[in-house]
Amino acid sequence: MTTPVPAYEVPPGARLRDNGVARFTLWAPLARTVELNLIDTVQRLPMERTEGGYWHTEAGGLAPGARYRFVVDGQEYPDPASRHQPEGVHGPSALVDDHFAWSDGAWRGIPLRDYVIYELHVGTFTQEGTFEAIIPHLRTLRELGITAIELMPVAHFPGTRNWGYDGVYLYAPHTAYGGVLGLKRLVDAAHREGLAVVLDVVYNHFGPEGNYLWATARPFFTDRYRTPWGDAINYDGPESDPVRHFVIANALHWLREYHIDALRLDAVQMIYDRSAYHLLEELADAARAQAARLGRPALLIAESDLNDPRLITPAEAGGYGLDGQWADDLHHAIHAALTGERAGYYQGFGQLAQIVTALQRAYVYAGDYAAHRRQRFGRSPTGRRPDQFVVCIQNHDQVGNRAMGDRLSATLSFAQLKLAAAACLLSPFTPLIFMGEEYGEPAPFQYFTDHGDEALVRGVREGRKQEFAAFVAPGQELPDPQDPATFRRSRLDHSLRGQGRHAVLQALYTELLRLRRAVPALRPTSLDATIASADEARGVLTWRRRSDGVEFFAVLNFATEARTVELPPGRWKPLLDTADPRWAEPGARTGGPGRDGVLESCGVVEAHSCLLLTHA
Repeated sequence: MTTPVPAYEVPPGARLRDNGVARFTLWAPLARTVELNLIDTVQRLPMERTEGGYWHTEAGGLAPGARYRFVVDGQEYPDPASRHQPEGVHGPSALVDDHFAWSDGAWRGIPLRDYVIYELHVGTFTQEGTFEAIIPHLRTLRELGITAIELMPVAHFPGTRNWGYDGVYLYAPHTAYGGVLGLKRLVDAAHREGLAVVLDVVYNHFGPEGNYLWATARPFFTDRYRTPWGDAINYDGPESDPVRHFVIANALHWLREYHIDALRLDAVQMIYDRSAYHLLEELADAARAQAARLGRPALLIAESDLNDPRLITPAEAGGYGLDGQWADDLHHAIHAALTGERAGYYQGFGQLAQIVTALQRAYVYAGDYAAHRRQRFGRSPTGRRPDQFVVCIQNHDQVGNRAMGDRLSATLSFAQLKLAAAACLLSPFTPLIFMGEEYGEPAPFQYFTDHGDEALVRGVREGRKQEFAAFVAPGQELPDPQDPATFRRSRLDHSLRGQGRHAVLQALYTELLRLRRAVPALRPTSLDATIASADEARGVLTWRRRSDGVEFFAVLNFATEARTVELPPGRWKPLLDTADPRWAEPGARTGGPGRDGVLESCGVVEAHSCLLLTHA
């Protein structure tokens, strides 16, 4: 007999109604007794056990901000499904007012095909580090050509400084960022600017500090599987139905209560589920049903390093039916080609032919032998759409998981930065830009924490030292994650946008995104539309793309000197040349002659530049 669980539309935790009555729900299947402790009114109310290990009670005369805890077998704990933790991860939970004067009633979202994603970390995007401090920058992002902002995880984590992947209260936007009201104001403002909002959520593990699910709902975790962060979440074993409900209801909660447009699902390869109805498929079904109710898209974009197209294959064809997935291979191929790095997962990259492969099928490894994994890896994504793959040249992982958190702006020349931007933004895939990338932000993005558990602090420090021992140069000192200075160093300086080379780079990004927007043929609907080749000896990559009766030809010169390239038959008109004086670094000499005429037979492409042509 299947254990009944509440509908997804009725999430666990506490819900305050207009009449001041709140209903409290806790899943504690192994508890003998559970009470509700209303701290402000000094009341303890018994909770009633129902089927499936759920405990319920109601209390009246309550207002937003009322603090409470659950008393499980005599021990007090915060609510694992808390909406607000005003005193941190170990403090009491608090009721929230769900009402908000939304102004986005006419918002109907945008299709994934039109997404240009801007990934940002709330705490370091501005000096204030809050949701509302982002709002004045939304118009700048829209004018850049961004159509969706992606927030790194905001679920409440220990302290005030964290990347967000140590969250322990999945339903509570972090208090330091502005909590419930701040997030709703940001989403509402983004929709007014025509921007969608993507939220990064973590369903593969919980953070180690402040995670009271171990005490209140021990079957929530399982030792049958292991993740890099400890025991996995129990999605397929005994008592897993309420666990699945907790997570799926959380996803729908963000989509419904906060008007979030899309969820980015962190590291789904660490979501272990051998059941016939995989959690990801069930989540996709629930999100589609939610979208139908809301009258706007509710997209799911997975992060995975497995090159597995089943994630985005429809369920009727044997897949999970998610909308999109991050695809790292284009990043790895471009990064290795420009930096020369070959350590770690860059071991299997470095040839221009791999950029060609990535442009044609998103994955470099699709059943091929991967040296860095020492095995065949991946599967062909035949039949999937280009827009289902999210690609980048920088993101929080690829920058922040470097020993010093250094960005490409600290490694590449100005010409190489422009070439990398063109290679990504002119690809057929959905592009993601990491905050500050568009103007060459020099500040690093380093790994920072604010844990209160000293043993955990020591463990994180030592773990980082061991992980990056081979990547720290002599005389360098690995940044201390717990030092507030590590966090402060990672903040953006938006004043740079209008200065010198930063302003030129941002203008180039704006032009590249304008071209994507103005010329739909640059965003083909089939992976087969891009025909590419590489001349490894000369360091030149070319691609042709025909779509909607329009043909483009691009040359990407990765060499350190200019190359003369033979053009396909016909007359070609330049659309963009990153070596044009218009995009030159102020005060620097440029070899680019500027191109206003028509090219035939051949053309000179400057070192580390991209030339985009269309039929004249």
